[in-house]
Amino acid sequence: MSKLQELINEYCPDGVEYKSLGDLGAFYGGLSGKSKDDFKDGNAKFITYMNVYLNPSVNLHTKDKVKISPNEKQRTLQYGDIIFTGSSETPDECGISSVITEKIDEPIYLNSFCFFFRLNNPEILNPDFAKHLFRSHELRYQIGKTASGVTRFNVSKKQMEKVIIPIPPLAVQSEIVRILDHFTLLTAELTAELTARKKQYEYYRDLLLTYPKIDDATLTATNQSDRLSEINYLLDKYGYVKVKLGEVCQVDAGGTPSKNVSEYWENGDIKWLASSVCQNQKSIIEITNYITQEGLQHSSAKIQHPDTTLIAMVGATIGKVAYLNFDAATNQNVASLYPIDSSIIYAPYLYYACTTLYSKFLELGKNGFAMASLGFIRNLEIIIPRLDQQKKIASVLDRFENICTSLSTGLPAEIEARKKQYEYYRDRLLTFKAKA
Repeated sequence: MSKLQELINEYCPDGVEYKSLGDLGAFYGGLSGKSKDDFKDGNAKFITYMNVYLNPSVNLHTKDKVKISPNEKQRTLQYGDIIFTGSSETPDECGISSVITEKIDEPIYLNSFCFFFRLNNPEILNPDFAKHLFRSHELRYQIGKTASGVTRFNVSKKQMEKVIIPIPPLAVQSEIVRILDHFTLLTAELTAELTARKKQYEYYRDLLLTYPKIDDATLTATNQSDRLSEINYLLDKYGYVKVKLGEVCQVDAGGTPSKNVSEYWENGDIKWLASSVCQNQKSIIEITNYITQEGLQHSSAKIQHPDTTLIAMVGATIGKVAYLNFDAATNQNVASLYPIDSSIIYAPYLYYACTTLYSKFLELGKNGFAMASLGFIRNLEIIIPRLDQQKKIASVLDRFENICTSLSTGLPAEIEARKKQYEYYRDRLLTFKAKA
């Protein structure tokens, strides 16, 4: 008999209690009344949306700061608080949880796009147990049902109060934590190795895309035809030129047909992509959905063609990039960039140049913005060398990307296998007989 089963037999042989969140505690919002300037040169830590989305346990060692005035009334986070993302493109991604599993020795605040749950009696739930529990299949299913919307879904705190969770004895919780943390540790070690390979690739990518001082090689023309002539002149003189994306690319976004009209979706054969396809991988792995010709005609969705670079404008993938090698429509949360003149900019080079802009998008979140605008993207600057040099750089980076993928073929597969193993045991271990 396993140690866990022994503990269950000893402490809860007749089952465990299930309680609604509304009976156990209360929900609270994050920061309020903050402006963009409050996120510059801040004096207090705050937890971003991405911190919550990416981490079952909140990363408290963050460098994200917000200005908090003396005697300002803002809620701070505490050990044991359970944080949730407030919205997403799909209900399945709403209410992603992250738990404060470390003691806090300084005031830490929460961004306004998330909310948190605090237990009336923190002693009944081990925070490390909660980090597994609230990401389990059953809890994710319940939380998903609390979200509503059309093109963007938002969690209802009132509905969240109805979510039911098990409260096993603390000894049982601790043993489950020990078992599941072992699985996540193995996954983390493999992920760290894969991350190291990706960092090596990014280092060489950035090295190839770095140029000497370029103040003189900057465009001044405002007219499109004059601008293209000036680009050619500067390329001949300096070998490279600094441009805004909107100066060399057609930049637009798509749309979402009404989900209330079945004819726009049923039996659709037009590929339709959400921002989740942008993963800083040149290939798009999975099609989000399919729409019909009627759906295309009755929405702002539009067909984007091969050699288009896609940039996510919102959500967990904001600022990440994909390269389209087939015809597809996109939703309103994806910016599509297509070269205006292929003799000026090479489409694969454009993709790689855009992958270096990720930090600009992260700054938006730090400054209190949840979404990038098309205007913001049009004004982002990249460097373009002569076309033959662009093609050489893109070719080298293609090989680097392939080598990285080839070297790590076993790692992603093993990481995925570990995750599935963890999820299987997590969902089994977190299923309890209800106490009569």
